[in-house]
Amino acid sequence: MKNTFYSIIVLLVIQTTASAQQTTPLETSNKQFYTEVGGPGVLFSANLDGRFAAGERTGWGYRAGLGFTLVDDETITTSPSGFQNYNYRTRSVATLPLGINYLFGKPGSPNMFEVGAGITVLSRRSSILNYNDYNEGFLLGHFSFMYRKQPVDGGFSWRVGMTPIINPDGDIFPFAAVGLGFTFK
Repeated sequence: MKNTFYSIIVLLVIQTTASAQQTTPLETSNKQFYTEVGGPGVLFSANLDGRFAAGERTGWGYRAGLGFTLVDDETITTSPSGFQNYNYRTRSVATLPLGINYLFGKPGSPNMFEVGAGITVLSRRSSILNYNDYNEGFLLGHFSFMYRKQPVDGGFSWRVGMTPIINPDGDIFPFAAVGLGFTFK
């Protein structure tokens, strides 16, 4: 009788320990540093992406980056005799892509889909992606529809997708992005 009682106690302890291990949430990687060609940084950007809820891999999150792009600058000078001289030069413009996003995915799967929106702040008034060169601005809008391969335990990650950009005139330009990075906790 004593042995049966002790056996039942041992089995209950083992079962409780096993159940507790199954329901304990996994420590997952939910932050990502990546570089991106194209996308909201327009030409190139370095970004940090993370979730608002600690320990969660999916759900609402943020994106913040620093990048640059090149723009053509045209100056027109008129000589005293009335001839116009056009001077072209290329200059760089710093970009600051900021946004919120939502990640869809199954728990424990490295495959994820991102849907997001945000703004890109420009360091100078520029006519990026404008038909009307006179409508320069400091802001661009953007959306993101990205596939991500993001390991659960951290490590090398990549992303690819569409990132339509909206210029100050309200025109929407189809844009794409490719990013490589590192996922961490």
